[in-house]
Amino acid sequence: MVNVVRRSALRRVSAALAATLAVGALATAAPASAAPSSALAPAGLLAAGRPAPPAPSTSTGYGGAVSSVDSEASAAGLEVLRKGGNAVDAAVATAAALGVTEPYSAGIGGGGYLVYFDAESGEVTTIAGRETAPATMPTDAFIDPATGQPYPFAAAVSSGLSVGVPGTLATWEAALDRFGTESLHEMLKPSILLANRGFRVDETFAQQTAANAARFAAFPATAELFLPNGAPPVVGSTFKNPDLAKTLREIAVHGTDVFYEGPLADEIAAIAQDPQTDPAASLPAYPGYLTAEDIAAYEVLEQDPTHVAYRGLDVYGMAPSSSGGTTVGESLNILENFDLAGESVPQALHLYLEATAHAFADRNAYVGDPAFVEVPTETLLSQDFADARACVIDPDAASVKPVAPAPLDAAGCELAAVADPLDTENISTTHLSVVDQWGNAVAYTLTIEQTGGSGMTVPGRGFLLNNELTDFNFVPNPADPNTVEPGKRPRSSMSPTIVLDGGDVRYVVGSPGGSTIITTVAQVLMNRIDLGMTMPEAVAAPRASQRNTVNVSAEQAFLDAYAAALTPYGHTFGSPAEIGAVAAIEVDADGLMTAVAEPVRRGGGTGLVVDRAP
Repeated sequence: MVNVVRRSALRRVSAALAATLAVGALATAAPASAAPSSALAPAGLLAAGRPAPPAPSTSTGYGGAVSSVDSEASAAGLEVLRKGGNAVDAAVATAAALGVTEPYSAGIGGGGYLVYFDAESGEVTTIAGRETAPATMPTDAFIDPATGQPYPFAAAVSSGLSVGVPGTLATWEAALDRFGTESLHEMLKPSILLANRGFRVDETFAQQTAANAARFAAFPATAELFLPNGAPPVVGSTFKNPDLAKTLREIAVHGTDVFYEGPLADEIAAIAQDPQTDPAASLPAYPGYLTAEDIAAYEVLEQDPTHVAYRGLDVYGMAPSSSGGTTVGESLNILENFDLAGESVPQALHLYLEATAHAFADRNAYVGDPAFVEVPTETLLSQDFADARACVIDPDAASVKPVAPAPLDAAGCELAAVADPLDTENISTTHLSVVDQWGNAVAYTLTIEQTGGSGMTVPGRGFLLNNELTDFNFVPNPADPNTVEPGKRPRSSMSPTIVLDGGDVRYVVGSPGGSTIITTVAQVLMNRIDLGMTMPEAVAAPRASQRNTVNVSAEQAFLDAYAAALTPYGHTFGSPAEIGAVAAIEVDADGLMTAVAEPVRRGGGTGLVVDRAP
């Protein structure tokens, strides 16, 4: 089931209410994210002069839980839960705050996917807020007419060509209208205050800015905001974004029409069509096709989740246009054929790498936007299909990569090799997980794609535009499910996942990381369910990612621990790189909540609970 959710039916702030709201009050009101306790509060939420302890990456307790990569964002969501808001309310407040503190990964210039579990009805619903291609974008948009060859990927990223219609605000509005108890006006307050007050620059923010300094400098509006005095902000300084605060205030008071149908839509379209660059810059900054009419026509989709059963648990994820739910689901269905708990860790890891390689072969062949291509979702999620895939896996030897996709009537075990696929998804993005006191849960992954998105800031508005359209495959091919088409949503790997046990939420998991999101979620679930790790151990464990490529991507810690044992199977490894940044929550049978974030990756995250366990 897919329902188109029209924004005109979602306007939660009436003209009468808007007229009574003082814009300035939002900038001066008492912080909605006031410190929940001195033991939990991040530095920005404590009274002046009081040193704050490090925000915990893991907290255990009751009454609700929030996990994200950022302490300020997790605290904003936690305060919503503390005041009686539900999981959707807290997710929106957390996401809006991430748009302030993680502006290179998320924000109102991007999109994402939200999975919601309603404890009262027992139903899981999803909202697809993925960006769309402009209505006039041709299938050869990424082909250089001068050469007949695809534009260089990096050049296409930092251009108007890459900008899709943003879906984040429409996602928040739809989620609150459908499942929330609070207004968007209220849920934006913490992020407005945070943007005005500023946040402490950490090593991750400083490093990401420095890594993108050259292309940021090419766009004057971006350089003015993120390169103060011509250089990245230093660690320990305070980064403020009053332009973003002003933009969010306008949205809070007047509703999302300010963004989708007002002057801001014209400003977004103007930048995409005619990128403003420094005359001294060498970036080509190709013009794009996005129009104000495209922005006004944007709609999110409410659709059924994907579902597989794994070891007696029900695993729900995001259906296409995301490939996350189908590929995580197929990977787990393949692994269902093997007793991982009874195997050695290297043997279990070998089977995990093989399962994801085969699932990725099918993902690349069959998954795209179902509004444009026929996606065999039911087949990809069927246990029979996965069993056929499992039969070609040698427990003692790695298959020759890349493997071929399986025919949709797969029943045999002989499959030929194919060309190594090109992976264009970037490692940025962010994820948050929430569970409230009633057992409702949200897994929400949101992004602007590349670290820093397109690199283009809307002048005077304080946010970056996405580069999601570079997730399309550049070369036109009618047989390719992920080729460019007008109005199409590019394939994504975002994998927000909720796992139920007997109808109650057990795990809420997700991660950034481009196409490694899929393998990260699958590996964390395997670690927790099959390998006997606690959730904090499952999140912290070293990672590897096999996406049907010749070499396995792996972290240095994984190589140190397992490369010697896996090499005899025939696995080969590329250069080590950090993989993912998980935000997860576990709820045990007695209702004890464990909010888990990364202890180290991407600078560490923050998991918070309303009432800490003794």
